[in-house]
Amino acid sequence: MKRVFGVKKNKEPPPSIQDASDRITKRGDTVDDKIKKLDAELSRYKEQIKKTRPGPAQEAIKARAMRVLKQKRMYEGQRDMLYNQTFNLDQVQFASEGIKDAQQTMSALKSANKELKGMMKTVKIQDIDNLQDEMMDLMDVSNEIQETLGRSYNVPDDIDEDELMGELDALELDMGNETEADGVPSYLQPDKEPDLEAELNLPPAPTGQTAGPPGRSNAQTEDELGLPAVPRASIR
Repeated sequence: MKRVFGVKKNKEPPPSIQDASDRITKRGDTVDDKIKKLDAELSRYKEQIKKTRPGPAQEAIKARAMRVLKQKRMYEGQRDMLYNQTFNLDQVQFASEGIKDAQQTMSALKSANKELKGMMKTVKIQDIDNLQDEMMDLMDVSNEIQETLGRSYNVPDDIDEDELMGELDALELDMGNETEADGVPSYLQPDKEPDLEAELNLPPAPTGQTAGPPGRSNAQTEDELGLPAVPRASIR
């Protein structure tokens, strides 16, 4: 069968846009080189025309220059056509790359969307709300524990707050009546010792020996006071 119908040849893959663009660009560079050579030749003919006198020789040079100028115009047309093709290929390549980027973006978005859906199945709003409520309850319990641990055991529970407020007002009144001498409140001044003599209304102590009433002896005075008699020395 292969001998009758032959073997189907494998077709070569079509060239890519980049390959076609590179090939056309290479052809355009070749045409540019030819145009540069023709420009150099035209410059040489211009110099010869300037140096040659008008006549058959100058006309011959002009004819050769005209032929070179026609070739240059032809190559310039080919170069412009190649540049237009290259431009069109670049536009197609740009659009193709944009579509490829869009496809990759869509694939990435689909993958991310699928992954996000899977994650959202494990995270529920109700679970988050319950977790927040539990955290608030734990914070309240923690505050109660801190308040309990910071309670003072020296303060009795049966203190009258009105009595404390009265003492506080009295303390503020004493602070307002500070002495001008030293600026110390009255409740901070040292206590003064009481004058016992003033409280008992005692007479002042005698400063010297008091003489008895006239006509009375010392012995009579001692007898009235109940003092023992003091023996007197005999008079010699």
